[in-house]
Amino acid sequence: MKGFFKKFELYIGSAFISITTVVVIMNVFTRYFLKFTYFWSEEVAVGCFVWTIFLGTAAAYREKGLIGVEAIVVLLPEKIRNIVEFLTYILLTILSGLMCVFSFTYVSSSSKITAALELSYGYINISIVISFALMTLYSIIFTIGSFKKAFIKKDN
Repeated sequence: MKGFFKKFELYIGSAFISITTVVVIMNVFTRYFLKFTYFWSEEVAVGCFVWTIFLGTAAAYREKGLIGVEAIVVLLPEKIRNIVEFLTYILLTILSGLMCVFSFTYVSSSSKITAALELSYGYINISIVISFALMTLYSIIFTIGSFKKAFIKKDN
């Protein structure tokens, strides 16, 4: 169970991408061979794909797998580099926290519904809030780690 919680974004995202794949293949098959389509399939596929994207982004951020520009930072002395990393994580914590608040405001104030299933887009867009909440949490964890690395002396 511990392994699930360590990478739960990947497992849930994998389930959503699997649903997307099955629904799209099913819809292509029925369209070309049975000459009909399911009216709800596009909405389900797009909704699951959105969840996959935002959960995947949070997982990539947790693993520090997102693109970063380090050309200048790597030229700095290690002590300065650690301070820059700490300041960067503070900035990322603030930005991801703000995005979490803004996305929550957007989702909670939206009354838009899907055309075919007539479900609230909130069920799809809440993935944005969850993604930025996770990124904020990970940013806080990274900030604490970089603070220790930059300012707390290690006894060797």
